[in-house]
Amino acid sequence: MMQGMHESTFTLTAPDGTELASTRWSGSTDPRFIAQIAHGMGEHMARYARLAEALVGAGAVVYTHDHRGHGRTAGSPELHGNLGAGGWGGLVADLGVVSTHARSEHPDLPLVIIGHSMGSFALQRYLLDHSDRLDAAVLSGSTAVDIVAAGIDPTQEVDLSAFNAPFEPARTEYDWLSRDPDEVDAYVADPMCGFGLDAAGAASMIEGMDGVADPDRLRGIRSDLPILLLSGDGDPLAGGGQLITLVADRYREAGITEVSVHLYPEARHEVFNETNRDEITADLLSWLERVLPGK
Repeated sequence: MMQGMHESTFTLTAPDGTELASTRWSGSTDPRFIAQIAHGMGEHMARYARLAEALVGAGAVVYTHDHRGHGRTAGSPELHGNLGAGGWGGLVADLGVVSTHARSEHPDLPLVIIGHSMGSFALQRYLLDHSDRLDAAVLSGSTAVDIVAAGIDPTQEVDLSAFNAPFEPARTEYDWLSRDPDEVDAYVADPMCGFGLDAAGAASMIEGMDGVADPDRLRGIRSDLPILLLSGDGDPLAGGGQLITLVADRYREAGITEVSVHLYPEARHEVFNETNRDEITADLLSWLERVLPGK
């Protein structure tokens, strides 16, 4: 952890009573913006400490939480992938719970939400109703969810290792995550990583992503919201980059004027854990410097 960076953990309570394990990373100087991170499926917020360090170094105060059915919010491995009674709708609404808390502590700062993979799916859905509540959105390791969902059996649990098929024969079942073997090994060794959603959670997510490809709903997103998509063309979710371009085109066709795409050759799913992660992080910080309003 960088010198002068402070980490604090706390719990936020969602309207349905779900306790969300949360973390704040801050620096020694007054922050210039809020960065909220929404992690992916089958992982947890602590994996974003390195990204948080870069964001804090660029002037952010960073907030994140473990999603329902993940990390310390799940509470036990038996509940990994179980979204509970609140389901996908609760998980999406939790983005607002964290944002509201962050805004309460820093009411004058602009807010960017960075969603990775499943976190980006939740952010896509959140933007349909709440684009007025943030100043920028970043979708990492994302996809056209409607197209990917068409290939998911809603009666079965999601098996993340299935995404490894393009890389077989492979060293591990999770080579699809990164070209960096150390990062893949750390993921495999982490007891809070590697699971998907159970059948109920998968069905809830698929049903709950209604509207993300609907031109009328997309036109409800405010036109001046800056949106950045970061992806590798080696990510199975990217479809060689075509599905990332499709998402960007949908936003542009809906009238959103600031949509940027960075597609990295051969990079895989976890761009912030890739071999060229320094380049990718620098591109993110440069984009934020350009689009976020000043303090």
